[in-house]
Amino acid sequence: MNFKCATRLVPVVIILGTMMFSSCGNRGGGLPQNNQFPVATAATANAEMNNAYPAVIKGRQDVEIRPKVSGFITRLCVEEGSSVRAGQVLVTIDNVQYKAALNQAEAALASAKSALATAELTYKNKQELHSQNIIGDYDLQTAENNLSTAKAALSQAQALVTSARDNLSYCNVTSPSNGVIGTIPYRVGSLVSSSIATPLTTVSNIEQMYVYFSMTEKQLLEMTREKGKDVAAAFPAVQLQLADGSMYEHPGKVQVVSGVIDQATGSVSVRADFSNPDHLLKSGGTGSVIIPSKAENVIVIPQSATMEVQNKVFVYTVGKDNKVKHTEIKVNPRNDGTTYVVTEGLAVGDRFVTTGLTKLSDGMEITPVTEAEYKKNIEEAQKLGSIQGDYKKMKEAFSKK
Repeated sequence: MNFKCATRLVPVVIILGTMMFSSCGNRGGGLPQNNQFPVATAATANAEMNNAYPAVIKGRQDVEIRPKVSGFITRLCVEEGSSVRAGQVLVTIDNVQYKAALNQAEAALASAKSALATAELTYKNKQELHSQNIIGDYDLQTAENNLSTAKAALSQAQALVTSARDNLSYCNVTSPSNGVIGTIPYRVGSLVSSSIATPLTTVSNIEQMYVYFSMTEKQLLEMTREKGKDVAAAFPAVQLQLADGSMYEHPGKVQVVSGVIDQATGSVSVRADFSNPDHLLKSGGTGSVIIPSKAENVIVIPQSATMEVQNKVFVYTVGKDNKVKHTEIKVNPRNDGTTYVVTEGLAVGDRFVTTGLTKLSDGMEITPVTEAEYKKNIEEAQKLGSIQGDYKKMKEAFSKK
């Protein structure tokens, strides 16, 4: 071993050894071991809480498109997912037989008109002969009945023409409203009819979206108790959290609250309306409706200062003698995900431990410190642990020399 190298290392080893010896009581992996725990005092504050409700998104108008006549599809005029306007042709059905039916009906109408003209002429002639007592009442009545029959036949022929013309027009299946085309399960050549189980497609009007969610009876009562009969007006503006976790930029408004409670689930159906100018929302999508609520002058504590055991929430309160007590508290089920609003079990001025709850036990005496002091002690302990690690490495290197 090089004597000069050893001479340099001796002072360092002595210094680190002294530090190591002075900190021999700290064997907690760089954490303070003097029972110091951060303690906070319960005080009142204003809190904003959000409740999230699973929701289903639907278009303002989702219309199933079905043909009114039977036939083979000859043309698909739109693509899935495309935007359409009211009256636009979506699907064309073979119209040959319907054109023939219209021609036949028009021919029958022309024949009925001729028959009516003949019946009118005959009736006038019979009237003239009857006035001259050339024919009797029977002949005149027969001519009048034939005229009535000819008029009825004309009306029937006109109705058949109207029906045949409508059937021909139905061969062009059009959109009843503006919207977006859904899936199209049929292709050119498919035989369709008005009785098909699966519609030709669906047109969804998504300029405005209806978002449906459910609330329990208790939640609805809490929300609306002070608002009287206008239940929907009790709701503030709501937000929509999309399936990817992002928040939809346009706020919504609750417009409809069902007046009937579902006895099977004990819930009430609620509908919130959201504008959809960019067509980001799609009919059939899912998300969560976020309803904000504000509470004034309430006790708010961080959720990290609590423990949950069998659906009960506990904190460690600190007495005057600095001994901790495992205390059950009641909290508002509505929360923002990071804090709780305490309703029972904790009063203004009570002290409670905020960190390190797993190291505590009921009746244990602690040294209360502030959050800042606790963090500072941890940082110093971690630095000391790092120095100890460096000493260990240097000691190993020195022994190898």
